[in-house]
Amino acid sequence: MFTVKELWDWVRSILIAVMLALLIRSFVIEILVVDGDSMLPTLQHGERVIVNRFVYYFNEPEPEEIAVFKYTSSRDFIKRVIGVPGDKIKIENNNIYRNGEIVSEEYFDLVDSENNKVESYGPVEVPQDKYFVLGDNLDSSKDSRSESVGFVSEERFKGRAFMVFWPFSNLRIL
Repeated sequence: MFTVKELWDWVRSILIAVMLALLIRSFVIEILVVDGDSMLPTLQHGERVIVNRFVYYFNEPEPEEIAVFKYTSSRDFIKRVIGVPGDKIKIENNNIYRNGEIVSEEYFDLVDSENNKVESYGPVEVPQDKYFVLGDNLDSSKDSRSESVGFVSEERFKGRAFMVFWPFSNLRIL
């Protein structure tokens, strides 16, 4: 049988492991399940993503990175940062413009201009301490163009998505 000392060593080890796991989960990384098609083609519904929660303690969100932010107290959104404070954003003729220059189209699911056009938007200027975010699937995304989301304040950002790890066949760095 176990001695009291051996039992205490086991209990102490388990408690330390649980505390470390809680600290890591709270401040370093988080797992997010992609819910919906708003980030197609970059992220698929049901994929599991690792979110770096630590990065925004030292850096601000940057254009074109994929960020997770609080949408409501019980729901997070994952979107691409397009505009930072002071940027001018416009969507016109199936192009996204930041400060008059076209944002890379490699991320976005821009529909065929002969069939459907992405609805024009803006121009708008991103206010101080706010960010403009878009889903990569512009036709199916609730993002900064929507009144319910709007510009995202820096305090609402939880972290930057940096890796898809599940399903394992989709393993990749973002």
